[in-house]
Amino acid sequence: MIVDAHTHVGSRDHFSPRFVAEMVRAWGEMNWPQDDLAAHREAMRQVDRAIVVAMDAPAVGMVVPDRYVSEYVASQPGKLIGFASVDPNRPDALERLTFAVSELGLRGLKVGPIYQHFDPTSPQAIALFRHAEKLGLPVLCHQGTTFVSDAPLRWARPFLIDDVARACPDLRLFIAHLGHPWCEETMAVIRKHPNLYADVSALHTRPVQLYMALRSAIEYRVTGKLLFGSDFPFATPSGTADALRTVNDSVGTDWPPIPQEVIEGIIRRPALQVLGLED
Repeated sequence: MIVDAHTHVGSRDHFSPRFVAEMVRAWGEMNWPQDDLAAHREAMRQVDRAIVVAMDAPAVGMVVPDRYVSEYVASQPGKLIGFASVDPNRPDALERLTFAVSELGLRGLKVGPIYQHFDPTSPQAIALFRHAEKLGLPVLCHQGTTFVSDAPLRWARPFLIDDVARACPDLRLFIAHLGHPWCEETMAVIRKHPNLYADVSALHTRPVQLYMALRSAIEYRVTGKLLFGSDFPFATPSGTADALRTVNDSVGTDWPPIPQEVIEGIIRRPALQVLGLED
């Protein structure tokens, strides 16, 4: 079974004009499909299961509602798993997460401190993480850089998740994008805590960085904690798998190769079991 643990949907009216302008500045175009649900459905034919995330980030103009994700996930039962998103700065953040689980059927939480403008070690953030822990929800956390200019990088460093894991030892959390460009920080943090993981999404366009991150994971002995993810629509599952399988081509022949069993182990990792999401 292949599980894409990190995918997005969202209609274009879920993004503010400012956010769209940032995307165009960084990518040269609005790098988002016009018919997001049809494009997602087609791309996910390449995998057995997929996690689909909402995004509650009004601070940067990116609000993909929980209900939008819930309704789409319900259209493909047995294929898709939905993650809610809650901005911990909202006064009713805990109630929103409870509603997303009990009424909308969502099964995880997506947060992005740099997009939602919060310190992941702050009291309101820890309260939200503890609530997710109480509800038995895995958390996908964006720790890493971004193209968005109004996104404070001081809250992006993977080492901040050390405090979260210490406060919530039973919380299953995975760091998006290997925490790039601070991938070694990610390896150090996920090695330290048994319930921390990371996904390999969004590094297909940086093959040397991906290679170096995988070498670091081998040296820290945490390759078994890396999950497959594409970050669709920025990449597809097949494109991400191809990037992993050809990662050794990005460096010279004198460099130690990433073993194929490590690569296939990531692609075929039972992420639903790892995250406590098996049906």
